[in-house]
Amino acid sequence: MTALTNKDSRSTLKRIQSRLPPPLVALILAVLLFLIGGLLAPGFANVNQAVNIVRLAAFLGIIAAGQTLVIISGGEGIDLSVGALVTLGAILTYRITDGDEALILPALGVILLVGLLIGLLNGIGVALLRMPPLVITLGMAGVVTGLIYFVTRGQLIGDTPPAMGTLLSSALIGPIPGVVILWLLLGAGMWLLLERTQYGKQLFAVGINRTAARLSGVRVNLVVMLTYGLSGMLAAFGGFVLLGFTQTVFLNLGQPFLFPSIAAVVVGGTVLAGGKGSYWGTIAGALVLQVINSLLLALRVEEAFQLIILGVILLVLLTMYGRQRSVRQ
Repeated sequence: MTALTNKDSRSTLKRIQSRLPPPLVALILAVLLFLIGGLLAPGFANVNQAVNIVRLAAFLGIIAAGQTLVIISGGEGIDLSVGALVTLGAILTYRITDGDEALILPALGVILLVGLLIGLLNGIGVALLRMPPLVITLGMAGVVTGLIYFVTRGQLIGDTPPAMGTLLSSALIGPIPGVVILWLLLGAGMWLLLERTQYGKQLFAVGINRTAARLSGVRVNLVVMLTYGLSGMLAAFGGFVLLGFTQTVFLNLGQPFLFPSIAAVVVGGTVLAGGKGSYWGTIAGALVLQVINSLLLALRVEEAFQLIILGVILLVLLTMYGRQRSVRQ
């Protein structure tokens, strides 16, 4: 009797999972965790806390945007240079502007171009040199970090324009901070890119099967290079945005976002084998991770155990999604 009940429960769970899109499942999970947090930590579940969670999740969500594209592209694609590029974007903005608000847009142009170029180098390594993505992006992370240390000599001289903090961290529409509005705009742009452009259609085709995509006329190498270029550009942009929140920089500013940027994509339902996923899922995944992080802080869990818990969550999800195999080249 018990075995039949367990079997029925598993069948019901599978039916629910098949009917609900992964982004919606992740969003429901975020809401449930938030409500559970109110029971475990009195005073946790309130409007101010909800706004703060969304604001903090926005920084992770923006940084994870490029990671979403890379993972959808398949080929075991994961961009390990994201953390270093976030740091680079923040440092370049910090030094170029040096507190001058008139230089914000020129600095943004520079960091987007630098991020794009570094990402394209990753893409060339993957597409043309046939290097494993983990190897080339890990190596690039080392190169970027080394260049940062060489140029700065450990001395980070500069200042953050006050307007960046005002626009990104302060409430612009009611209680909604500027960074959340920016995140929503990026979400709309990513949806258009993935669902309404030729590049988006080709990206999913490349992620499902690169050989079939090539035979269908898709310029696979170009799509892959462009994808890594966009990842680098979005990571550098994430550093620009993050600087508006922190108001200062340090040499490993972006490193703590590398691990969660991958986790947010996976939690949101993007398949690691490639060819299936969405940025809306990444948004929901970022919210789930931030709710968990905020709850652990509210419960005063030590930082070491916070990392352990987040690591276990990612391992479980990697195991689950690792069983979903796409046909690959």
